[in-house]
Amino acid sequence: MIVDFEDFLLAAESHYNGPDPNGIDVIGQFGSTVRVGSFFSGGVEFVNHYDLDFGSWARFAVSNETDTTTPGFTNQFSAYPGSGAGTGSDNYGVGFGFDNLQPNLFDPTPFDPTNVDHLLGLPTLHLPDGYQIESALFTNTTYTALSMLIGDPFAKKFGGISGDDPDFFKLSVFGIDAGGQALPIEVELYLADYRFSDNSLDYILSDWTYLDLSALSEAVSLHFNVSSSDVGDFGMNTPGYFAIDNLTLTPTTTSVVPEPSTFGLLAVGGIVLGAVAIRRRKLRTSA
Repeated sequence: MIVDFEDFLLAAESHYNGPDPNGIDVIGQFGSTVRVGSFFSGGVEFVNHYDLDFGSWARFAVSNETDTTTPGFTNQFSAYPGSGAGTGSDNYGVGFGFDNLQPNLFDPTPFDPTNVDHLLGLPTLHLPDGYQIESALFTNTTYTALSMLIGDPFAKKFGGISGDDPDFFKLSVFGIDAGGQALPIEVELYLADYRFSDNSLDYILSDWTYLDLSALSEAVSLHFNVSSSDVGDFGMNTPGYFAIDNLTLTPTTTSVVPEPSTFGLLAVGGIVLGAVAIRRRKLRTSA
C-alpha cells in the first residue's frame, strides 16, 4: 500500500497546516491556546499542532505548493523538487519540529531517543492496524534548502565562505512499538552533506530520495528528528523542515485499512509552540 497524500483534497498551490476542527485545545508552553489534532491519508494518522493565538504550527502539514525559488519563512510549505514524488503527483507531507542533540540556553535537556516522551514531541505519524512501514521518499523544503544554499538572517550558508566547512543536515527516523517502548533503532538520511574533502561532492537534496525503513517494521508509530551542524546558543539554526511522500506499507496480518478522512482526534501531551518570532528563534530549538 502506497500512502501518497493524494486522497487529501487541496486547492492548487495550497496547504493544510491545521487547525483540526475535532482536535483538543490545551495551553501551550508560551501560554497560548494550541489545538492538538491530526489528519489522515491512506489510513495513516499524521499529528498536527496549531497555535490558535499566533497561527503557528508544528508536527505535520500537507501541501501541493511548487515554489522552488522564493527564500524565507513565507515559503515554508514548498518541496524543493517542485512537486510531490512521481508523475502527476501533487500532494506531499511537510514535517516541522525537532529536539536538539545538545543542551542549549533554551533547552538544557538534550534529545534522548530512548525516551518515549521525547519521541512523541517530534513530528509523529501513527500506522494503521495490521500494517508495517517498509519505506518512504524524502526531500528538503525550499525554505530549508535555500537557507543552506545561500544563508538567511538566522542560519549560515553551508560550507561557509571558503566552502570547506563540514556542514550537514540530517533526518533521523525512530519508532515506538505496540508495547509503548522506544525501538533501539535510528534510520538516517542526510538531506545535505558538506563533509567531503572534495567540495564537488557536497550536496543539498533537490530530488525525492528513497529511504528503507524496514528496520522499523515493529513500530506502530514513527517519529522524525532533524539535526544540523549549524547550531547556536539557542540550538539548531537551520530551519527544521523536511518533506515526505509515498510511504510504502506492507501487511502484518489480515486487516481492513481505516477509511481515509481529513481529520482525526489525537490526545498527546507536551506542546512546544509559540509566536512566529519565537518559533524561528526558539521552536526551531525544540519540537
